[in-house]
Amino acid sequence: MANILVVAEVVLGRVKKATLSAITFARQTGSPFSVLVLGTGARDAAAEVEAFGAQKVLVCDDASLADQVCERFAPTIAEVARKGFDVVVVTASSFGKDVAPRVAAKLGAGYAADIAGVASEGGTLVYKRPVFAGNAFAFCEITTATQVVSVRQSELPAAEPSGGASPREEVPLAAADPAAGRVEYIGLEAQKSERPDLGEARVIVSGGRALKEQFAQVLDPLANLLGAALGASRAACDAGYAPAELQVGQTGRVVAPQLYFAIGISGASQHLAGMKGSQTIVAVNKDAEAPIFQVADYGLVADLFVAVPQLVTELQKSQA
Repeated sequence: MANILVVAEVVLGRVKKATLSAITFARQTGSPFSVLVLGTGARDAAAEVEAFGAQKVLVCDDASLADQVCERFAPTIAEVARKGFDVVVVTASSFGKDVAPRVAAKLGAGYAADIAGVASEGGTLVYKRPVFAGNAFAFCEITTATQVVSVRQSELPAAEPSGGASPREEVPLAAADPAAGRVEYIGLEAQKSERPDLGEARVIVSGGRALKEQFAQVLDPLANLLGAALGASRAACDAGYAPAELQVGQTGRVVAPQLYFAIGISGASQHLAGMKGSQTIVAVNKDAEAPIFQVADYGLVADLFVAVPQLVTELQKSQA
Protein backbone atom coordinates (compact mmCIF):
# COMPACT_ATOMS: atom_id res chain seq x y z
CA MET A 1 0.00 0.00 0.00
CA ALA A 2 1.39 3.37 -1.05
CA ASN A 3 1.95 6.24 1.33
CA ILE A 4 0.71 9.52 -0.19
CA LEU A 5 2.04 13.04 0.33
CA VAL A 6 -0.40 15.78 -0.70
CA VAL A 7 1.26 19.15 -1.24
CA ALA A 8 -1.13 21.96 -0.32
CA GLU A 9 -1.03 25.16 -2.35
CA VAL A 10 -0.96 28.20 -0.07
CA VAL A 11 -1.71 31.69 -1.40
CA LEU A 12 -1.90 34.74 0.86
CA GLY A 13 -1.96 32.54 3.92
CA ARG A 14 -4.89 30.40 2.76
CA VAL A 15 -5.03 26.90 1.31
CA LYS A 16 -6.46 27.03 -2.20
CA LYS A 17 -9.64 25.04 -2.74
CA ALA A 18 -7.92 23.05 -5.50
CA THR A 19 -5.94 21.27 -2.77
CA LEU A 20 -9.15 19.54 -1.68
CA SER A 21 -9.28 17.75 -5.05
CA ALA A 22 -5.78 16.42 -4.41
CA ILE A 23 -7.04 15.13 -1.05
CA THR A 24 -9.93 13.41 -2.87
CA PHE A 25 -7.34 11.73 -5.11
CA ALA A 26 -5.42 10.52 -2.06
CA ARG A 27 -8.59 9.08 -0.54
CA GLN A 28 -9.44 7.27 -3.78
CA THR A 29 -6.16 5.36 -3.66
CA GLY A 30 -7.26 3.77 -0.41
CA SER A 31 -3.84 4.51 1.05
CA PRO A 32 -2.85 6.58 4.08
CA PHE A 33 -1.89 10.16 3.29
CA SER A 34 -0.34 13.22 4.87
CA VAL A 35 -0.63 16.86 3.84
CA LEU A 36 2.38 19.14 3.51
CA VAL A 37 1.53 22.82 4.01
CA LEU A 38 4.46 25.07 3.16
CA GLY A 39 4.80 28.75 2.49
CA THR A 40 4.49 32.04 4.30
CA GLY A 41 1.59 31.78 6.74
CA ALA A 42 1.57 27.98 6.57
CA ARG A 43 1.01 27.56 10.32
CA ASP A 44 -2.32 29.37 10.17
CA ALA A 45 -3.28 27.81 6.84
CA ALA A 46 -2.68 24.29 8.17
CA ALA A 47 -5.84 24.54 10.25
CA GLU A 48 -7.86 24.42 7.02
CA VAL A 49 -6.75 20.85 6.21
CA GLU A 50 -6.67 19.25 9.66
CA ALA A 51 -10.17 17.77 9.43
CA PHE A 52 -9.78 15.69 6.26
CA GLY A 53 -8.41 12.46 7.67
CA ALA A 54 -4.69 12.92 7.04
CA GLN A 55 -2.31 10.91 9.21
CA LYS A 56 -0.30 14.08 9.73
CA VAL A 57 -0.32 17.70 8.66
CA LEU A 58 3.29 18.65 8.02
CA VAL A 59 4.02 22.37 8.29
CA CYS A 60 6.90 24.44 6.94
CA ASP A 61 6.39 28.16 7.50
CA ASP A 62 9.21 30.34 6.22
CA ALA A 63 9.39 33.91 4.97
CA SER A 64 11.72 32.90 2.12
CA LEU A 65 8.78 31.10 0.47
CA ALA A 66 6.72 34.27 0.08
CA ASP A 67 7.58 34.74 -3.60
CA GLN A 68 6.15 31.41 -4.84
CA VAL A 69 9.39 30.64 -6.69
CA CYS A 70 9.21 26.89 -7.26
CA GLU A 71 12.97 26.41 -7.06
CA ARG A 72 12.65 27.33 -3.36
CA PHE A 73 9.77 24.93 -2.70
CA ALA A 74 11.06 21.85 -4.52
CA PRO A 75 13.96 20.97 -2.15
CA THR A 76 11.71 20.87 0.92
CA ILE A 77 9.00 18.86 -0.83
CA ALA A 78 11.57 16.35 -2.07
CA GLU A 79 13.23 16.11 1.35
CA VAL A 80 9.89 15.39 3.04
CA ALA A 81 8.95 12.86 0.33
CA ARG A 82 12.14 10.89 0.99
CA LYS A 83 10.92 10.15 4.52
CA GLY A 84 8.66 7.25 3.61
CA PHE A 85 6.33 8.58 0.92
CA ASP A 86 5.70 6.70 -2.32
CA VAL A 87 3.51 9.20 -4.20
CA VAL A 88 3.71 13.00 -4.20
CA VAL A 89 0.48 14.73 -5.27
CA VAL A 90 0.11 18.36 -6.32
CA THR A 91 -2.75 20.21 -7.97
CA ALA A 92 -2.58 20.80 -11.73
CA SER A 93 -2.42 24.56 -11.24
CA SER A 94 0.30 26.83 -12.59
CA PHE A 95 2.19 26.40 -9.32
CA GLY A 96 1.71 22.63 -9.22
CA LYS A 97 2.79 22.11 -12.81
CA ASP A 98 5.84 24.27 -12.15
CA VAL A 99 7.02 22.56 -8.99
CA ALA A 100 6.14 18.91 -9.80
CA PRO A 101 8.79 18.27 -12.50
CA ARG A 102 11.47 19.77 -10.24
CA VAL A 103 10.44 17.50 -7.38
CA ALA A 104 10.34 14.49 -9.71
CA ALA A 105 13.84 15.23 -10.97
CA LYS A 106 15.23 15.44 -7.42
CA LEU A 107 13.60 12.14 -6.48
CA GLY A 108 14.37 10.31 -9.73
CA ALA A 109 10.62 9.79 -9.96
CA GLY A 110 8.28 9.27 -12.86
CA TYR A 111 5.78 12.09 -13.38
CA ALA A 112 2.20 11.95 -14.68
CA ALA A 113 0.37 15.24 -15.23
CA ASP A 114 -3.32 16.23 -15.27
CA ILE A 115 -4.64 13.10 -13.57
CA ALA A 116 -8.42 12.73 -13.75
CA GLY A 117 -8.81 9.55 -11.70
CA VAL A 118 -6.98 6.70 -10.01
CA ALA A 119 -7.56 3.05 -9.19
CA SER A 120 -5.53 0.42 -7.38
CA GLU A 121 -5.12 -2.80 -9.34
CA GLY A 122 -3.22 -5.55 -7.58
CA GLY A 123 -1.42 -3.01 -5.42
CA THR A 124 -0.41 -0.91 -8.44
CA LEU A 125 -1.84 2.57 -8.94
CA VAL A 126 -3.33 3.12 -12.38
CA TYR A 127 -3.83 6.74 -13.41
CA LYS A 128 -6.51 8.07 -15.74
CA ARG A 129 -5.57 11.17 -17.72
CA PRO A 130 -7.10 13.07 -20.67
CA VAL A 131 -5.46 12.89 -24.09
CA PHE A 132 -6.22 14.33 -27.55
CA ALA A 133 -7.45 17.65 -26.15
CA GLY A 134 -9.70 15.89 -23.68
CA ASN A 135 -11.52 13.85 -26.32
CA ALA A 136 -10.29 10.54 -24.90
CA PHE A 137 -8.73 9.11 -21.75
CA ALA A 138 -5.59 7.04 -21.37
CA PHE A 139 -4.53 4.87 -18.44
CA CYS A 140 -0.95 4.71 -17.29
CA GLU A 141 1.31 3.35 -14.57
CA ILE A 142 4.49 4.82 -13.16
CA THR A 143 7.20 2.22 -12.59
CA THR A 144 9.67 4.19 -10.48
CA ALA A 145 9.88 3.63 -6.72
CA THR A 146 8.58 7.15 -6.06
CA GLN A 147 5.87 8.73 -8.17
CA VAL A 148 4.82 12.35 -8.74
CA VAL A 149 1.40 13.29 -10.11
CA SER A 150 -0.60 16.47 -10.64
CA VAL A 151 -4.38 16.29 -10.21
CA ARG A 152 -6.98 18.19 -12.22
CA GLN A 153 -9.37 20.04 -9.94
CA SER A 154 -12.01 19.99 -12.68
CA GLU A 155 -12.10 16.17 -12.73
CA LEU A 156 -12.12 15.38 -9.00
CA PRO A 157 -14.60 16.90 -6.52
CA ALA A 158 -13.41 18.84 -3.52
CA ALA A 159 -13.03 16.62 -0.46
CA GLU A 160 -15.40 17.07 2.46
CA PRO A 161 -14.14 17.14 6.06
CA SER A 162 -14.20 13.76 7.74
CA GLY A 163 -14.09 15.05 11.29
CA GLY A 164 -11.39 14.96 13.91
CA ALA A 165 -8.10 16.82 13.74
CA SER A 166 -4.90 15.45 12.25
CA PRO A 167 -1.77 15.91 14.37
CA ARG A 168 0.68 18.56 13.25
CA GLU A 169 4.38 18.17 12.78
CA GLU A 170 6.85 20.94 11.98
CA VAL A 171 9.33 20.20 9.19
CA PRO A 172 12.43 22.29 8.49
CA LEU A 173 13.10 24.21 5.32
CA ALA A 174 15.57 22.24 3.21
CA ALA A 175 18.86 23.70 2.04
CA ALA A 176 18.47 26.15 -0.81
CA ASP A 177 18.56 24.82 -4.34
CA PRO A 178 21.43 26.33 -6.37
CA ALA A 179 18.86 27.01 -9.10
CA ALA A 180 17.01 29.38 -6.77
CA GLY A 181 19.98 31.71 -6.76
CA ARG A 182 19.64 32.14 -10.51
CA VAL A 183 15.97 33.10 -10.34
CA GLU A 184 14.97 36.63 -9.42
CA TYR A 185 11.41 37.36 -8.38
CA ILE A 186 10.37 40.61 -10.02
CA GLY A 187 6.71 40.86 -9.07
CA LEU A 188 3.21 39.67 -9.81
CA GLU A 189 0.99 41.35 -12.35
CA ALA A 190 -2.60 40.21 -11.97
CA GLN A 191 -5.98 41.74 -12.56
CA LYS A 192 -7.62 42.39 -9.21
CA SER A 193 -11.26 41.41 -9.02
CA GLU A 194 -13.86 40.75 -6.36
CA ARG A 195 -15.21 37.94 -8.52
CA PRO A 196 -14.42 34.27 -7.73
CA ASP A 197 -11.30 32.67 -9.13
CA LEU A 198 -11.96 30.81 -12.40
CA GLY A 199 -10.78 27.51 -10.99
CA GLU A 200 -13.04 27.71 -7.94
CA ALA A 201 -16.17 29.45 -9.27
CA ARG A 202 -19.57 27.74 -9.17
CA VAL A 203 -20.76 29.84 -12.13
CA ILE A 204 -18.67 31.11 -15.06
CA VAL A 205 -19.75 33.53 -17.77
CA SER A 206 -17.42 33.22 -20.77
CA GLY A 207 -17.32 35.24 -23.94
CA GLY A 208 -15.79 34.87 -27.37
CA ARG A 209 -14.31 37.10 -30.02
CA ALA A 210 -17.77 38.00 -31.31
CA LEU A 211 -18.18 40.37 -28.34
CA LYS A 212 -15.31 42.53 -29.62
CA GLU A 213 -14.77 45.76 -27.66
CA GLN A 214 -18.09 45.25 -25.85
CA PHE A 215 -16.80 42.18 -23.99
CA ALA A 216 -17.02 43.69 -20.52
CA GLN A 217 -20.03 45.87 -21.31
CA VAL A 218 -22.15 42.84 -22.26
CA LEU A 219 -20.86 40.23 -19.81
CA ASP A 220 -20.22 42.20 -16.62
CA PRO A 221 -23.91 42.77 -15.75
CA LEU A 222 -24.70 39.06 -16.12
CA ALA A 223 -21.64 37.96 -14.14
CA ASN A 224 -22.41 40.48 -11.39
CA LEU A 225 -26.00 39.25 -11.05
CA LEU A 226 -24.91 35.62 -10.80
CA GLY A 227 -21.85 36.17 -8.64
CA ALA A 228 -19.94 34.50 -11.44
CA ALA A 229 -16.35 34.47 -12.60
CA LEU A 230 -15.54 35.81 -16.05
CA GLY A 231 -13.92 33.59 -18.67
CA ALA A 232 -12.95 34.00 -22.30
CA SER A 233 -11.99 32.04 -25.37
CA ARG A 234 -8.43 32.18 -26.65
CA ALA A 235 -9.61 34.15 -29.67
CA ALA A 236 -11.07 36.85 -27.40
CA CYS A 237 -7.84 37.01 -25.39
CA ASP A 238 -5.59 37.05 -28.47
CA ALA A 239 -7.65 39.90 -29.91
CA GLY A 240 -7.19 41.91 -26.71
CA TYR A 241 -10.86 41.95 -25.76
CA ALA A 242 -10.15 40.07 -22.50
CA PRO A 243 -7.01 39.64 -20.35
CA ALA A 244 -5.02 36.44 -20.80
CA GLU A 245 -5.72 35.20 -17.26
CA LEU A 246 -9.39 34.73 -18.22
CA GLN A 247 -8.63 32.22 -20.98
CA VAL A 248 -10.47 28.90 -20.69
CA GLY A 249 -9.28 26.01 -22.83
CA GLN A 250 -6.52 23.57 -23.59
CA THR A 251 -3.86 26.28 -23.34
CA GLY A 252 -5.69 28.22 -20.62
CA ARG A 253 -7.62 27.24 -17.50
CA VAL A 254 -9.47 23.94 -17.23
CA VAL A 255 -12.72 24.48 -15.34
CA ALA A 256 -15.77 22.48 -14.28
CA PRO A 257 -18.30 24.82 -12.63
CA GLN A 258 -21.88 23.95 -11.87
CA LEU A 259 -23.04 26.41 -14.55
CA TYR A 260 -21.09 27.61 -17.58
CA PHE A 261 -22.31 30.28 -20.01
CA ALA A 262 -20.62 30.20 -23.43
CA ILE A 263 -21.60 33.47 -25.10
CA GLY A 264 -20.44 34.12 -28.63
CA ILE A 265 -18.09 31.12 -28.44
CA SER A 266 -18.10 28.80 -31.45
CA GLY A 267 -16.81 25.80 -29.52
CA ALA A 268 -13.44 24.91 -31.02
CA SER A 269 -11.99 21.69 -29.64
CA GLN A 270 -9.31 23.60 -27.73
CA HIS A 271 -11.97 25.55 -25.82
CA LEU A 272 -14.14 22.50 -25.23
CA ALA A 273 -11.16 20.73 -23.65
CA GLY A 274 -11.19 23.36 -20.93
CA MET A 275 -14.89 23.48 -20.03
CA LYS A 276 -16.86 20.48 -21.21
CA GLY A 277 -16.69 18.98 -17.72
CA SER A 278 -19.08 21.69 -16.53
CA GLN A 279 -22.28 20.32 -14.98
CA THR A 280 -24.62 22.54 -17.01
CA ILE A 281 -23.62 24.40 -20.17
CA VAL A 282 -25.67 27.26 -21.65
CA ALA A 283 -24.67 28.49 -25.11
CA VAL A 284 -25.73 31.64 -26.96
CA ASN A 285 -24.61 31.93 -30.58
CA LYS A 286 -26.20 33.21 -33.77
CA ASP A 287 -24.70 30.30 -35.76
CA ALA A 288 -27.01 27.31 -35.37
CA GLU A 289 -24.22 25.01 -36.63
CA ALA A 290 -21.66 26.13 -34.02
CA PRO A 291 -19.93 23.12 -32.38
CA ILE A 292 -20.70 24.52 -28.92
CA PHE A 293 -24.29 23.36 -29.30
CA GLN A 294 -23.12 19.74 -29.45
CA VAL A 295 -22.06 19.88 -25.79
CA ALA A 296 -24.54 22.49 -24.50
CA ASP A 297 -27.41 21.45 -22.24
CA TYR A 298 -29.31 24.59 -23.26
CA GLY A 299 -28.70 26.45 -26.49
CA LEU A 300 -30.09 29.70 -27.84
CA VAL A 301 -29.60 30.70 -31.47
CA ALA A 302 -29.78 34.47 -31.22
CA ASP A 303 -27.88 37.73 -31.45
CA LEU A 304 -25.95 37.86 -28.17
CA PHE A 305 -26.10 41.67 -28.09
CA VAL A 306 -29.88 41.35 -27.82
CA ALA A 307 -30.23 38.08 -25.89
CA VAL A 308 -27.81 38.76 -23.04
CA PRO A 309 -29.29 42.15 -22.03
CA GLN A 310 -32.76 40.56 -22.16
CA LEU A 311 -31.53 37.75 -19.88
CA VAL A 312 -30.10 40.30 -17.46
CA THR A 313 -33.40 42.19 -17.41
CA GLU A 314 -35.39 39.02 -16.66
CA LEU A 315 -32.97 37.98 -13.91
CA GLN A 316 -33.25 41.40 -12.32
CA LYS A 317 -37.04 41.07 -12.34
CA SER A 318 -36.92 37.63 -10.74
CA GLN A 319 -34.50 38.79 -8.05
CA ALA A 320 -36.67 41.78 -7.28
